Amino acid sequence: MLTYINCHVIPICLIMEEKKISASDVSILMDVDFLVSVIVAIGEVANITGVPQRKIRYWDEKGYIEPVDKESTYRQYDYLNIKKIVLIKELIDEGYTLEAAVKKVTVRCTKMEEVFSRLKEQLSSSNSGQ
Repeated sequence: MLTYINCHVIPICLIMEEKKISASDVSILMDVDFLVSVIVAIGEVANITGVPQRKIRYWDEKGYIEPVDKESTYRQYDYLNIKKIVLIKELIDEGYTLEAAVKKVTVRCTKMEEVFSRLKEQLSSSNSGQ
């Protein structure tokens, strides 16, 4: 079981709350088939992320996130865009402006794409050498 500390700042004192992350919580993040197949309607995204639908639509209109099908009248989002919504919200909650939060999330996603691209290249070159 993994553990992380969630801190809440209350005037003049700091309360630290320990949260447990179970193996089943971690295993869902390792379930590639599940993550690739996740497509969630905007209402459910709003419910699970705590970001109002109106903000999600605004972020979508600004190009910060992308629905699965841009031509559809229904907005649905995949795992990557739900993750972006959560990360942007967390940064805004920490005091970042929307633009700064989006920039930081974009940089993080780009770095992750680069790392995994290099990893894929290394794995494919090592597999072709066998």
